[in-house]
Amino acid sequence: MIEEAARITGVDPACKAVAWSRGRFYRSQKPEKTSPQTPPKRPGRARSLTPEQQEKILSELNSERFLDCSPRQVWATLLDENVYLCSWRTMYRLLQKNQQVKERRKIRRHPKYVRPELAASGPNQVWTWDITYLKGPVRGAFYYLYVVIDLYSRLVVGWLLAESECAELARRLLEQSYRKHQVQPGKLTLHADRGAPMKSKSVAQLLSDLDVGRSHSRPRVSNDNPFSEAGFKTLKYSPDFPARFGSFSEAESFCRGYFVWYNEEHYHSGIALLTPSQVHYGQAETVLARRQATLDAAFSEAPERFGNRRPQIGCLPGTVWINRPAEPVSAASA
Repeated sequence: MIEEAARITGVDPACKAVAWSRGRFYRSQKPEKTSPQTPPKRPGRARSLTPEQQEKILSELNSERFLDCSPRQVWATLLDENVYLCSWRTMYRLLQKNQQVKERRKIRRHPKYVRPELAASGPNQVWTWDITYLKGPVRGAFYYLYVVIDLYSRLVVGWLLAESECAELARRLLEQSYRKHQVQPGKLTLHADRGAPMKSKSVAQLLSDLDVGRSHSRPRVSNDNPFSEAGFKTLKYSPDFPARFGSFSEAESFCRGYFVWYNEEHYHSGIALLTPSQVHYGQAETVLARRQATLDAAFSEAPERFGNRRPQIGCLPGTVWINRPAEPVSAASA
């Protein structure tokens, strides 16, 4: 209809009469393009493989020839033979889809380490030990401080300063500490982390000969050796601890004076503000009784200063734990 009007009035008046653009008019005059030779489209993506093609690729990958080859090797080998099935990435995707991709090597499985649970109700029942670094005179120079602590009394039962970390030095320190404190066979457990000297054969053989039990922290769990870590913090936060030691003799002199102070004069908050030496050598009850008598006398003179309540001195813990086990929940409380 618009074609007839355009022949009579022209294209512009005819398009304005029916509100068409000139472009629309000219497009309407072009014949529709048809391509009967175009094959019908497959459902899905145009590049996706048919099930038959996927089966062929999998059978090739699982064949005896390529059973132990990676998809990249299979892809390169077939290309050299003028055969192209698909890309090597597609081969990986097909294997993954059919759950045929896995690690062939034997991978180490980390064992489940047991959480150490140690208890001491008196001296020389559990010792903990560790090694820390002391900075030397120049950057990168260190001295190695070996320290053995009694779990119950917090006494430093042995220490050693060396210029290297060595299993033989650790063995010598442990044996000397054992002899010095006259530990009875089968009564002591030694706890440490999993450093090389702690797990060395020489130390293990010594503990076996002395009938000393062994205990180790779990890997990467510093809280499994808290008393040694706390002891090192007390050392390095002491007022006289220097940023660096000028020499080995200077570091050794400092440690000698520090450990005498720590054992004999340091009032430890974890053991009722007694010194480790008093607790370790059985003087705790006498000292606590004397302190209580002093408080009783002060209370008798001025009870109002204490709110008319008789003060009580602190007492030693009955048992000291590393990783105290959780108490079972009773049925009534549950």
